[in-house]
Amino acid sequence: MRIPFTKYGWPQVVIFPVVLLLAMILFPIGTVGFLDFRIIIAVEIVLFVVLIWALMFFRDPHRVCSTDEEVLFAPADGKITDIEQIEKDEFIGQPALRIGIFLSIFNVHINRAPCDVKVETITYKEGQFRNAMNPESGRVNESNTLGLVRTNPPKDKLIVRQISGAIARRIVCDTAEGRELSGGQKFGMLKFGSRTELYVPVREEMKCLVQIGDKVKAGLTPMVKYEEKSNVKV
Repeated sequence: MRIPFTKYGWPQVVIFPVVLLLAMILFPIGTVGFLDFRIIIAVEIVLFVVLIWALMFFRDPHRVCSTDEEVLFAPADGKITDIEQIEKDEFIGQPALRIGIFLSIFNVHINRAPCDVKVETITYKEGQFRNAMNPESGRVNESNTLGLVRTNPPKDKLIVRQISGAIARRIVCDTAEGRELSGGQKFGMLKFGSRTELYVPVREEMKCLVQIGDKVKAGLTPMVKYEEKSNVKV
């Protein structure tokens, strides 16, 4: 049976639980006779909850991702916080739609490819660690930007940007320039609360399927769909 923890979580997935288990063992031993029994129990409950959360944070649930070539799926779990059209992106080379996803500390933090793509560029940028719920964080925070090219028509250029948050201080990117990723394939993670952005070139047959406030799951939730031109309403 596959262990439901991501390989990207090592060594934290081992270190955190071990430290918490030691604390749960040593705290009552060191405080019995000094603290009220109810306080000791309360602290043990808090430590147990933190232990479960630490394990859950690095969970990697099995997912069967769709192979629909007309759809771009969410690159991360979380909540849609902003949808904005930008005048021009340097990599995409034309107006683009930027969709921001905020990952809370309770979300699965694995990043997945939105569709079948080839990784053309990977650009890491040092930066600040502002609250990732703020769209401005995408411009000033530490980030890792993947410039992607769809391998199926239309062979658009896309961007998936991994962004650190106020708590997240570790970006994992497990791919390289020149590699091809299938839709829904895992390529990294963001450790603790953070943000992921998807950039899509604006075109007539492109339709955004999500709204601000929607909850999405990586590799499962359709975010953008390419419609046949004959079905596009003028």
